[in-house]
Amino acid sequence: MSKIREAQKILKALGLPGEQQNEMAALTLLALAGIGPADPWKNATKKSLTVTKGIMAFAAERYQKKYAPNTRETFRRHVLHQFVQCRVADYNPDNPSLPTNSPNAHYAISDAALTVIRAWKTKDWEAECEQYRRQQGSLLELYNKKRTAAFVPVCLSTGEVLKLSPGRHNQLQAAVIREFCPRFAPGAHLLYFGDTAKKNLFVDNSALGELSVVITEHNKLPDVVLYDRTHNRLFLIEVVTSHGPMTPKRVFELKEMFARCPAGIIFVSAFPDFAQFRKHLKNIAWETEVWIAEIPDHLIHYNGDRFLGPR
Repeated sequence: MSKIREAQKILKALGLPGEQQNEMAALTLLALAGIGPADPWKNATKKSLTVTKGIMAFAAERYQKKYAPNTRETFRRHVLHQFVQCRVADYNPDNPSLPTNSPNAHYAISDAALTVIRAWKTKDWEAECEQYRRQQGSLLELYNKKRTAAFVPVCLSTGEVLKLSPGRHNQLQAAVIREFCPRFAPGAHLLYFGDTAKKNLFVDNSALGELSVVITEHNKLPDVVLYDRTHNRLFLIEVVTSHGPMTPKRVFELKEMFARCPAGIIFVSAFPDFAQFRKHLKNIAWETEVWIAEIPDHLIHYNGDRFLGPR
């Protein structure tokens, strides 16, 4: 097994995320430990290195892996920052008072990581790894916890909780369920709910099928679809943050997509605030509804002889 591949296995065992288990990260670890292609891991040493003349030069000289000068920041932002966070490396250990942009900024492998690395392929490897993860923690677990904590929770009427990826778009989608639905579609059932990270987060294919709605890869559903069985109304809601509202073109597309649906259709554009609404004033289709999250008790109806009614 090549030293680069072994370094990748070590990084994984130390709890580094997948992005910090690539070849660049492996070469960085090898450079910090002073391990060449033929050197045993037990001979790993600690020596402070700069990024360009130290780590990148080592990769080029010992492993013939040459990186362009402008990749210096990639090494620093996508490898070394994470190495420091999980205590694989120390930042400026020889002179902690150096300013961030100093040309003398340097990195060295930490004593804790050095001990583990020297135990690779020995009887002490597993025990050393376990002790390292217990004392230093796993960066992968830390990142996953932060990501989970950032999720936007949405509680459905069934009691099921959907966890949306963080972001303004999903926060507004959550507001549609929490604020719009109880006010303007009480008792409506959620049939579809997208997510910016996982598009089809919730899909009730059975209920959509009963309404003669078939989802294909060519059919782009609105962000939220609600069905009011009591009044036989289908709410098609576009959440407007980065994407557009219910334009005439979008309404035409949706009417074709839902042509066989027996329910009356209500088209809604949901905005987070008036500032976002004003950007799209001229693009919103007539005889559709506008809901603004910062004034959740009110709707704006775009003309027509019916208010909040199917077209």
